[in-house]
Amino acid sequence: MFYWAFILWFLQISKFVSACITTNISKCYYKTTEDFHHEGDVMIGAFFSIHTYYSPKKIPHPFLPYYYLDNRVQYNFKNYQYILALVFAIEEINGNPNILPNISLGFDFYNVRFTEKDTLMNAFNWLTTRGKKMILPNYNCDKKKISAALTGTSWTTSAQIGTLFQLFKFPQLSFGPYDSILSDRSQYSSLYQMAPKYTSLSLGIVSLMVHFKWSWVGVILPDDHNGNKILSDIKEEMQRKGVCIAFVKMIPATWTSHFNKFWENMDYTNVIIIYGDIDSLEGLMRNIGQRLLTGKVWVMNTEPHITDYADYFLLDSFHGSLIFTHHYRNNFEFTNFIQTVNPYKYPEDIYLPKLWHLFFKCSFSDTDCQLLTNCQANASLDVLPCHIFDIAVSEESKTIYNAVYALAHSLHVMSIQQVQIQPHKNEDMMEFLPWQVVIILNTFLNEIDERDNMSLDGRQKLNAEYDILNIWNLPKGLGLKVKIGSFSANTAQDQQLSLSEQMIQWPEGFSEIPSSVCSESCRPGFRKITLEGKAICCYNCTPCAEDEISNETDIDQCVKCPESHYANTEKNQCFQKTVIFLAYEDSLGMALASIALCLSALTAFVIGVFVKYRDTPIVKANNQALSYTLLITLTFCFLCSLNFIGQPNLATCILQQTTFGIAFTMALATVLAKAITVVIAFKATFPGRMIRWLMLSRAPNYIIPICTLIQLILCGVWMGFSPPFIDKDVHSEHGHIIIFCNKGSSLAFHCVLGYLCSLAFGGYTMAFLSRNLPDTFNESKFLSFSMLVFFCVWVTFLPIYHSTKGKVMVAMEVFSILASSAALLVFIFGPKCYIILIRPDRNSLHHIRDKTYFRRNKSYIM
Repeated sequence: MFYWAFILWFLQISKFVSACITTNISKCYYKTTEDFHHEGDVMIGAFFSIHTYYSPKKIPHPFLPYYYLDNRVQYNFKNYQYILALVFAIEEINGNPNILPNISLGFDFYNVRFTEKDTLMNAFNWLTTRGKKMILPNYNCDKKKISAALTGTSWTTSAQIGTLFQLFKFPQLSFGPYDSILSDRSQYSSLYQMAPKYTSLSLGIVSLMVHFKWSWVGVILPDDHNGNKILSDIKEEMQRKGVCIAFVKMIPATWTSHFNKFWENMDYTNVIIIYGDIDSLEGLMRNIGQRLLTGKVWVMNTEPHITDYADYFLLDSFHGSLIFTHHYRNNFEFTNFIQTVNPYKYPEDIYLPKLWHLFFKCSFSDTDCQLLTNCQANASLDVLPCHIFDIAVSEESKTIYNAVYALAHSLHVMSIQQVQIQPHKNEDMMEFLPWQVVIILNTFLNEIDERDNMSLDGRQKLNAEYDILNIWNLPKGLGLKVKIGSFSANTAQDQQLSLSEQMIQWPEGFSEIPSSVCSESCRPGFRKITLEGKAICCYNCTPCAEDEISNETDIDQCVKCPESHYANTEKNQCFQKTVIFLAYEDSLGMALASIALCLSALTAFVIGVFVKYRDTPIVKANNQALSYTLLITLTFCFLCSLNFIGQPNLATCILQQTTFGIAFTMALATVLAKAITVVIAFKATFPGRMIRWLMLSRAPNYIIPICTLIQLILCGVWMGFSPPFIDKDVHSEHGHIIIFCNKGSSLAFHCVLGYLCSLAFGGYTMAFLSRNLPDTFNESKFLSFSMLVFFCVWVTFLPIYHSTKGKVMVAMEVFSILASSAALLVFIFGPKCYIILIRPDRNSLHHIRDKTYFRRNKSYIM
């Protein structure tokens, strides 16, 4: 691809070289005058630039034996439309019998060289001698009446001429962009700016940046008060819309081609805003074109006014640029007028012969430098490329047209007043002084051109409508300006900018919308972290925190998901959490429920064994009533754990703690009663009424209802003041909401648990004290060991319970209930069942007698 591009480039160069060698460049082309005149009874002065002088130093061309075509003078033929707009307006007025009848308008054009001395010299020349070499202040050597001056497009030109015209109270109409300095009536009392004061251009440019997500852009502005003002406006809009300035380049007043430092840091961004008037941007535009800066999107308020007579390259620096131009109704009559213009129609025009010579192969006469007739047939300005001459009416041309009409109407009012004051005076001899024109012009400008929605001389700020144009100039010379959108600040905010993106041609190197950012966008799931000392558009990206999401790019803060939702792993979407609890369907819940039922069945089996073998010595010796009570209570202890499994509700939440507390209180109180009974039984062999009474009255059995009553009181207080309730745990398990029973009062729960542990400790103490008492079926050792295991289970339960959450915490409580109940069942009734079922020979009176006899005679045997 590069090979073919090089071949085409070489052919382009060769074509140019061949054309230049065979073309006879006449010396008449270089005979450039500074002014020309279009005669009339009342003259208008026109001061603006069409050609610029450069250094006469000869610059060798790399391919030709001679020098650049424009090494002395550079023409900007796009500005020539201003002269045509002036001619068109004057011819319309002169042909209108209702405006200035019998009086013709004409104009004197003076080219502005951008030096204050030459500008003021031209102004003096027009005021006094109109082209003569001698300047005579306060004298007018010409019989023609001069009415007003048109100045532009640079504010400096209008200001320089306005300083002089202010002395004479001479009316001056500026057609360049509105400038705040020129609106100072104390300094420029006779200067009127025809361009309205627009305020929405910076808003439109920044809106375009936001639309294409260009957050890192460069800005190039003229180094004057206008540049500083627009920089302030753009900065304000950018700060509001989150757009950052990568760099600011100020165009020096005097541009030099060796100003290389200006081009540093241009690669920081792909989008650069260029704002300024035509004159202040001319040197910049020329350098951009010469440097072939093709990888940039230029966003401008004016199109490039550059005329290159030869195309050295296929590429163009401004291809793909976007231009904001004021929207107004096009004047088709003016467009038709341009098509009829030729050097023969206006022989006094010094620029038309040069245009025809350059672009239509006409040749000059060597004697008088007049054009010959060997030109191309049907030669017309409308066939020239847009980058050389554009027939579309520019804003400046429209302003010139309005300015001429404003002046003509003012002169017409003056002529009517003169006729009314001196009706017999010759109407062809219109007499007026400059200050009289100023007064009438000031009155007329307050009412001018309401149909174009204009407010002149900055009397009112207007939100203009802008057309957004896209330059198509690839291959170079195509020169199309295509409207791709519009901007209007007068509509709703979301409808201000309208674009047809599919019509946009981007600069070379971009196959899609260019990116212009300081940092890559933070994708969904991430948020921005600003960098200290950097612009807000320069940042790093960090993932959103737990249960926070961002579903857009470049989010400053992540959004936290509601408690009922959780963030996915990509952190860009919230999902509904699943409600879970310790259900029977879960493997953990199923296992615990199965264990509880199995242990309950085992307890029932033990009860059955004790009932069946109730007449055997081992059953009789261990207090049948307390054993049955303990076994039944243990059955309830196993079954109460089922209240903790399944979806909680208010009833199960209350039953969980009450049944747990009461059942275990009865079990532990029964164990305590059994331990006390064992101690009393052995003490009953010694004399003592009190011991015998306790044994006969079965007083230890009353411990069970008394201890249970105390626990009932504790549970009643608990349920009355802070009962358990259904609660949700949304944090323990990711993506789940755990429903569980909140204890309500943590103090009450720990009191109940502490009371149970105190009963266990009491039972353990009594059993431990009676562990060495002699008897064949003494169960004190088993009671003490079971209480020790019970106590250890619940002491261990507390730290584990407080370190877990959710359904694991519930499962831990269920496990503690089952483990402690199983300890009581196994260690108290396990040995008895073993003797009853496995060793029935030890469950007999004969075995008891033999064992008793052995113990009594043990000392003799030893």
